[in-house]
Amino acid sequence: MTDRNGTTNGNGGYRRTAVVMHWLIAVSIFFLFASSWWMLALPLPSAVFRFREFPFQLHKNVGITLVVLLGILLYVRLRHRPPELPLSSWMKRVATIDHVALYVLILATCISGYLSSSFSGWGTTLWWTIDLPNWGYEDEDLNIFFSDIHLWTCWALLAVVAVHIGGAVYHAFKDDGIVRRMLRF
Repeated sequence: MTDRNGTTNGNGGYRRTAVVMHWLIAVSIFFLFASSWWMLALPLPSAVFRFREFPFQLHKNVGITLVVLLGILLYVRLRHRPPELPLSSWMKRVATIDHVALYVLILATCISGYLSSSFSGWGTTLWWTIDLPNWGYEDEDLNIFFSDIHLWTCWALLAVVAVHIGGAVYHAFKDDGIVRRMLRF
């Protein structure tokens, strides 16, 4: 079956796995931004206030899972290339730069967050079942260093996500079939 864009896959070329991974990653990123603002507004932990551990562990768990989801998405995208859509060469370049920037910033943000956590003295337990190794020791200076990298890569990621959403809105109004490829399952 061929759709109006000349592709043979019923959803315009993307595998179902790629579409599902795309939306899981998108939801995870928005959850991580929202949860970071919420958890940083909580009072600092003390003998009385230990409830801050749960949101931090949840945030770290979603971040680590995000890296796994990104790996699956990249595998599917490299293994099953969707058909080319008729875009101008500059649009293809912008889309490629945007996607590479998204992938690099997601990785940099998650890795710097994990390293910051490793040097904070607070361990990470993956989904409350597997204790992950700390790649460092308790060191406030290194914690702050990686925390600063985490902060700046988060802001850069937010900017690139905004460009990505802007591109999606542009293509939705243009009705050229690109957005439809990521909405069909």
